[in-house]
Amino acid sequence: MQPTTYHTYNEIKTQTQAWAQALDVVRASDSPKVGDYDQVIFTGCGSTYYLSLSAAAIYQELTGLSARAVPGGELLLNSQTVLTNQKTLLVAISRSGTTTETVKAVEKFKAEKRGDVVVITNYNEVLSHMADFNYVIDKGQEESVAQTRSFASMYVAVTALCAKVAGRDDLLSSMSDLPKVGEALMAKYEAYAKVVGENLNFDRFYFLGSGIRYGLACEVNLKMKEMTLTHSEPFHFLEFRHGPMSMVNENAVVVGMLSDANRAHEAKVLSEMQMLGGSVTAIGESEADVCFESNVPEGVRSVLYLPILQLMAFYRSLAKGLNPDRPTNLTAVVKLDF
Repeated sequence: MQPTTYHTYNEIKTQTQAWAQALDVVRASDSPKVGDYDQVIFTGCGSTYYLSLSAAAIYQELTGLSARAVPGGELLLNSQTVLTNQKTLLVAISRSGTTTETVKAVEKFKAEKRGDVVVITNYNEVLSHMADFNYVIDKGQEESVAQTRSFASMYVAVTALCAKVAGRDDLLSSMSDLPKVGEALMAKYEAYAKVVGENLNFDRFYFLGSGIRYGLACEVNLKMKEMTLTHSEPFHFLEFRHGPMSMVNENAVVVGMLSDANRAHEAKVLSEMQMLGGSVTAIGESEADVCFESNVPEGVRSVLYLPILQLMAFYRSLAKGLNPDRPTNLTAVVKLDF
């Protein structure tokens, strides 16, 4: 079957349209003022929890104010370990807008009058109706179970929101180039993603990302698990030396999301893993296996790491005879009886 037969492929390849809409939605909407809150918490489940990890890091980097990420289930069931008496801005992220843990956590948060709620989603559903600030990117909607286009669209939205509330209009403006760069990346490197993904001699993947990129490492690790049923794990770059590298051999792929600021340290880790026999894929702005060449500031360009790694998982799924649109044991929305 041709790749275009699958929703997942088409959703990956058209995601830049949703990136553009995400930017338009954030620019056109009201946004919270950072000075109104004592703490900021980002929450979601699965992919959107990983998105929250990156979002909290971006928020803190751009505003200089503390932020953290927690899974929706933890916010619901163990809120005493998360919330204080401080006025809180809760940023709830959900593709469907109906995920049970996130919806119930926001209901509880509002009932207790903890603060204001931002919702970032692809569907104008129940979660949006509880929002004080609502951002719906409907071009990110998907038929597939595994999040690709939706995740990327919400990631662009939350990055743009962080830049906006930080008063960094320069960064928000520079993000306008991302859709064009994303299109060029997929055109140039899809064949590379296919070669790596289809190589079934590889039986384990490790995704390394630090700072604002760690949440993305978690997310692409999840895509590899969901779509391909392959052993996959995410790590911070320097943490990988502390035990996990014992798993590196000729069957391992180590993917490094290189930063500009810490490139020397990160590239050294990749070099060491190569010497241990692993196959390395380096992704970054320049001088890497996959080069962005975007000229977009580092703090707001990280969505560019996603498309090629999503395609890598997609092609591996096909090579293993699986259906990337319908991963084993999964549904698009997790709904629980609380």
